[in-house]
Amino acid sequence: MTATISRLYDNYSDAQKAVANLEAAGVPHSDLSIVANNSDDWYKSDGKVDRDRDGTDDRAEGAATGAGVGAGLGGAAGLMAGLGLLAIPGLGPVVAAGWLAATALGATAGAATGGAVGALTQAGVSEDEAPLYAEGVRRGGTLVSARVPDADRARYEAILNQSSVNLTERKAAWQKTGWNNYDAAAQPYGADEVRRERQLHGGGVR
Repeated sequence: MTATISRLYDNYSDAQKAVANLEAAGVPHSDLSIVANNSDDWYKSDGKVDRDRDGTDDRAEGAATGAGVGAGLGGAAGLMAGLGLLAIPGLGPVVAAGWLAATALGATAGAATGGAVGALTQAGVSEDEAPLYAEGVRRGGTLVSARVPDADRARYEAILNQSSVNLTERKAAWQKTGWNNYDAAAQPYGADEVRRERQLHGGGVR
């Protein structure tokens, strides 16, 4: 028996590290998925990564300084080799790879749950958590999901827990601003809204 485990991250780099750690722990990249908000166009259609928006690929800058900035982003191995730009209903433009993105795109657009939520619940994520993950991506976050054997679930969840968002606390913070529930028909967040959300929660693409 397999289980689907997911975590939300405020920073893409934290999510990318989680994916790398899961792959190193033995999870095949075919059982991994990553979906990151791209409303502020930090990931270009040609694969360029420009998080500081200076017109130069961050990975080239990192290599030049020896800092390794963006290491693994769009790299040649594992899940990240399949990164691409998509538009998922309810989330807007995303950078994604893996089974969840494909499932979300295939979800019936008119379904009540729609897109990402439908894909998550079909995969076994609870109906309480799935809308929170979708809302988190909509607001600028990155979602990592993995299909793992039930017997190894605790071990892999411990890996995913590193630097992940506390969903209960984040839900409470959203509710204080008047948010009630994820709405797949709502307008995706624009670039300025995503930047504000990232600043509010100490996130960023990094």
